[in-house]
Amino acid sequence: MTTPRDLLIVSLIVTMDADSPRPVDPGELSLALAGAELIDLLEADALALDGDRIVPGDRRTPADRLLDGAASALVRQAPYESVADWLWRRGRGLAAVYRAALAEEGLVTRKRSRLLPLRTGRTTLADSSARSHAADRRASGEPVLAALAAAVGIPGHPADDALDGADDAVTAVLAAVNEAVVELEGVRQRRSVEDAAFDNIWRGA
Repeated sequence: MTTPRDLLIVSLIVTMDADSPRPVDPGELSLALAGAELIDLLEADALALDGDRIVPGDRRTPADRLLDGAASALVRQAPYESVADWLWRRGRGLAAVYRAALAEEGLVTRKRSRLLPLRTGRTTLADSSARSHAADRRASGEPVLAALAAAVGIPGHPADDALDGADDAVTAVLAAVNEAVVELEGVRQRRSVEDAAFDNIWRGA
């Protein structure tokens, strides 16, 4: 399993929890998944960071097809791409891509209504080794997964010193994910204010 897949599965577990304070936002999750891809590719030596620039390494093929797609999507010409630019470019709709992949593999299903057999119900996660692995990784408080989960509002923040000693590049990616999520929320708030102002103009016309 990969960090992006584990993060998506954890987000689905939280979303299906009736006591969850709020569902995980797909836009925020997509940004975090793009960051998770970078972290896994860093650990596979498929790329390195030069400042905030992503420098591709050997064209090795990760075992996971989605990670392989991420590696293929890296900009391979100087001055290369910044981590922030990658998050926004790669992250566009990425949660839906990963969710579709899990569905193809039978890891995500929809329950059918007994009363209306042709209508599908809520999404469920199949009992699988993938689900168990993600849940165990979350329960263990593994720092990278915990930090990514916290960035998208999933309960269970990592300890303050959890990332002490972590690779500087990994820490930089996590910081960029947090900044992107905050920026996304800021954009939404500005749009909400602008839409409200526009509505008020029309009401007063």
